Amino acid sequence: MAIEKLFVKEGIKESEVEEFLRTKFEKAGYSHSLIERTPLGTRIIIFAHKPGLVIGRSGRRINEIAEEIKEKFGFENPLVDVKEVDNPFLDANIIANRIARAIEKNINFKKVANYYLEKVTEAGAIGISIHVGGKLAGSERSRFQKFKRGFIAFSGEYAERLVDKGNAKANIKPGIVGIKVFIMQEMPKEVIYKEGSDEER
Repeated sequence: MAIEKLFVKEGIKESEVEEFLRTKFEKAGYSHSLIERTPLGTRIIIFAHKPGLVIGRSGRRINEIAEEIKEKFGFENPLVDVKEVDNPFLDANIIANRIARAIEKNINFKKVANYYLEKVTEAGAIGISIHVGGKLAGSERSRFQKFKRGFIAFSGEYAERLVDKGNAKANIKPGIVGIKVFIMQEMPKEVIYKEGSDEER
């Protein structure tokens, strides 16, 4: 198999594992996973706000998940670790998932987005941007709306190094609503940001 096809195949498999874990551990405050190949097998690190719900009593659940991943996705000797997300309000994936679930419960998307702008800022983030797109608030046409507070770098080194990015989907009757969240946890030392400025890099 050509190396390009191998990378594509592995990328698809990792996306499928990510979706599987996201669905499995939604109540555990699932954030994301990392997959590492080692000489002993495949190490899968699960990041979640409530790791106890992932591990289960005496580690039983995590062993079951490792076996399930082995059978479903063909990983040899999967080793599953869990790491705790200390503050869910500073994790972009957790926030995106919470917004998606709220929209599915028919809570107004503007109210939800503004609530999380407030909570993420209170948690100490320098800035947050929430992008919501789809058939919103009974609209027959798809809409796209942004909500932003503070400073966010959208391109360049700062965006790669300092911005946590997350996404999720809400399945509602009119169709799928996409949610993207960007959280900047610290300010670059070279940048001075004045409150009320719309500066974005």
